[in-house]
Amino acid sequence: MLRTMVSQLVEHERIETTLPKAKELRRVADQVVTLGKEASQHARRQAMAILRGDAEVHKVFSVLAQRYSQRDGGYTRVLRTQQRGNDAAQMAFIEFVDRPGELRPARPGRPASLLPPAAQLLQQQQQQ
Repeated sequence: MLRTMVSQLVEHERIETTLPKAKELRRVADQVVTLGKEASQHARRQAMAILRGDAEVHKVFSVLAQRYSQRDGGYTRVLRTQQRGNDAAQMAFIEFVDRPGELRPARPGRPASLLPPAAQLLQQQQQQ
């Protein structure tokens, strides 16, 4: 079920499902985008084992890998919506961030003064 859902998410870039499914799907979708950023033959084969079509694999390794090349994680967002009428299940949208037509724009990163001390030290070391 998750293979089909992640393939549909890659194809449409936003889908609506129940909240628990969206939370599980987020893990798999982020893993697939990380594979796309690796851009190796082994990563492509691993992504082909998860995704259902060649078009989705191509999109992950070309469009999504390029879009998220500067992002270290958090490629998807889960937004709660209404409850479903027949069984009162909590519904949610799951979508990729930083894309045209997203429901809510991505938040800017934290200013350096608000980062934890360990992260501030790491950031200073990277700048040197």
